[in-house]
Amino acid sequence: MTQPNLLLGVNIDHVVTLRQARYRTMLDSPFAEPSVLTAALESEAAGAHSITVHLRADRRHIQDADVSLLRQQIATKLNLEMGNTREILEIALAVRPDFVCMVPENRQEVTTEGGLDVSGQRDALRTTVKALGDNGTRVSMFIDPDLDQVRASAEIGAAMIELHTGTFANHSGDARKAEVERLCAAAELGHALGLQINAGHGLTTKNLPDLWPVPHLAELNIGHHIVSRAVFIGLQAAVREMLAVMTTYRD
Repeated sequence: MTQPNLLLGVNIDHVVTLRQARYRTMLDSPFAEPSVLTAALESEAAGAHSITVHLRADRRHIQDADVSLLRQQIATKLNLEMGNTREILEIALAVRPDFVCMVPENRQEVTTEGGLDVSGQRDALRTTVKALGDNGTRVSMFIDPDLDQVRASAEIGAAMIELHTGTFANHSGDARKAEVERLCAAAELGHALGLQINAGHGLTTKNLPDLWPVPHLAELNIGHHIVSRAVFIGLQAAVREMLAVMTTYRD
């Protein structure tokens, strides 16, 4: 079987948001639903190449036990999004996910908004990247398409960058075209520096074709749109729908 041109990581955080809405104080209940593991397995059955979860400091959705369960049970790769804190780093070192994506974290936000300031946190992030890398985990930086942030990511030893596509997703017309140009420049530089180029945030089946001018894309991490579509057509169908659009990408 040939390797797909572009891989899909399915973020299942918002499946767990639904569980937390009713069972936040009863997570041990045998009736707690929906199941994080079922969401992951359904995504894998539909062709997802990895499962992404964000273990936040305030545990608003994904819990420590969820991460451990996924590590033990899924057949694909586990991508753990995390802020750069000692507590979450220790969990990541114990769980040993295949990938870690370092993200900014704001307790007031509903979802991650904006990229990480790698340039301004070089020393702290370099230490974390080394600890994770020595433990067998490849590390990505979730950054805006800013060339200084791309360079800083390479300098601290990251293996990958995930380009923040929120600005792209939230604009149209000339503003979107301008953001695509920024994404192209960041991808070109990152590739030249030896980084794997991933992307994510706000991506949908409708806006993906506008992203296709961006070169060197290896993996997209998509959650909200897939979970939203799953409400109406089911999770497996929503994943397959996204994968079908992704086959049209040509680097």
